[in-house]
Amino acid sequence: MAGKHYEELEIGTVFEHEVTRTITEADNVWFSAITHNTQPLHLDEEFGKQTLFGGRIVNSLFTLALVTGVGVSDVTLGTTLGNMGFTDVRFPNPVRHGDTIRATTEVIDRRESRSRPEAGLVTLRHHGFNQRDEIVCVCDRVALMLKKGES
Repeated sequence: MAGKHYEELEIGTVFEHEVTRTITEADNVWFSAITHNTQPLHLDEEFGKQTLFGGRIVNSLFTLALVTGVGVSDVTLGTTLGNMGFTDVRFPNPVRHGDTIRATTEVIDRRESRSRPEAGLVTLRHHGFNQRDEIVCVCDRVALMLKKGES
């Protein structure tokens, strides 16, 4: 199991995820289509040219999913019982087709679960960066994490 257990997720630990992803036009259109997000800012280049972005930008929920997803193999694979919530989600800079995204995950808080003795709650802060090291996504996520020796 590649994920970390509750006891292994010490406050202040930072994971620099090796997985990176270059975002394609197809990624953006596909994600927008399957989620029924018809916002022309993601789908219509001519519309996008008239906005403050000067062209289409990548669907922010795709960005959020990617930034949190690339850390699964390092942090939560097989050891999370579920996400309890996302807070403080921000997108300081837009993602554009052709941007390459990398991510980090920091453990910012943790506590024992009051209702599940086999688990603890861990707050993770995810940062997504483009190839220019600009922050494109930040969020905090609370995950219910399995303790060692539990299944």
